[in-house]
Amino acid sequence: MLLLGATGLLAPGLAQAAGVSRAALTQEGHHTRLVLTLDGNVRWELSAQAEPPALLLDLPRGAWRGATTLAGAGCVSAVRVGTTRTGSRLTLLLTGPIATPRVQSRDNLLMLEMRPGGGPAFARMAATGKLASAAEPARRPTASLPLVMLDPGHGGRDPGAIGAHGTHEKRITLAVAHELKRQLEAAGQCRVALTRSRDVFIPLAQRVEAARKHQAALFLSIHADSAPPESARLARGASVYTLGETASDALAAALARQENLADKAGGLRLPSVPPEVLSILFSLMRQETRAGSERLARLVVAALDDETAMLPHSHRRAGFVVLKAPDVPAALVELGFLSHPLDEEALGKPAHRARLAAALVQAVHGYLARQQQVALGGGAAAGATSP
Repeated sequence: MLLLGATGLLAPGLAQAAGVSRAALTQEGHHTRLVLTLDGNVRWELSAQAEPPALLLDLPRGAWRGATTLAGAGCVSAVRVGTTRTGSRLTLLLTGPIATPRVQSRDNLLMLEMRPGGGPAFARMAATGKLASAAEPARRPTASLPLVMLDPGHGGRDPGAIGAHGTHEKRITLAVAHELKRQLEAAGQCRVALTRSRDVFIPLAQRVEAARKHQAALFLSIHADSAPPESARLARGASVYTLGETASDALAAALARQENLADKAGGLRLPSVPPEVLSILFSLMRQETRAGSERLARLVVAALDDETAMLPHSHRRAGFVVLKAPDVPAALVELGFLSHPLDEEALGKPAHRARLAAALVQAVHGYLARQQQVALGGGAAAGATSP
């Protein structure tokens, strides 16, 4: 781990810098992370170059006054600091190609997270030019942002799965949900609500109704799995569930019979039409919700696959009660098996839970971006290539 700046351990000149007061370059497993602490509203721009493989971080003039060469870590062999016509440039020399870096910028922190990747993909990334910058799109008024409903599984008298070392599923799911909520709200692209924010028991039907009552754009239920004793040391890894093909029919029929009550409760808002027309509307709604759920699940699987071990056939379908709302796309995420010692150990670490949350943020943002594209009329053209 390399620390510099305000700590005074290395590059003491950085402490007087106008824009960067501290930097840390660390390695954890296959991931390398650069974190910069910024003083004030520092402009920055990130790009990549293919030969030699490197990431280029451009800062304004005077923002960096530390050492001109910094030791590397992980997939970064060294960091060289130079000047450009308009400011300073940090060149992160890479040991080889990397996947698209994950960039997070919030408050006064800028974080780049890198991991090894394929050569062709890195070449394409380098050819695209700017990867990210401090310039953010204008944020929509908070009230108009879509609502994401997070459902930490179990709680209260229901501990859920219990690991071999006593880890309770209900505590893991709540911790991940709070971290996910924090990251989503920091990004500012959606509002977030939790079905439970503390260690209490909430009936399954109430969790579903909360999503429907608040007209959530999506519902994400968070769990940690458990396997029978005979396979406890074999089954491990994350998985994602969506509703089975026929599981929602009974609920949809019941909702149709109680249309007015559901409407008063803040649920479905359907026109007063003949029963046969209402049946068609419900059928169309279920199809659209199911398609959204499947798309959400694919995005979650793709994002988690970069961060953690995955269960074979990681997208599965089952009749979970919390997935049965006919008008809210939903997926249930099993973050790992508490019955497996490696999964239990990993889920007990805040850093691992933060990475899982960051992956879920990526999936949620991808889903919401796709939904906004459809709302703006771009759905037909994008449908062929979107996940």
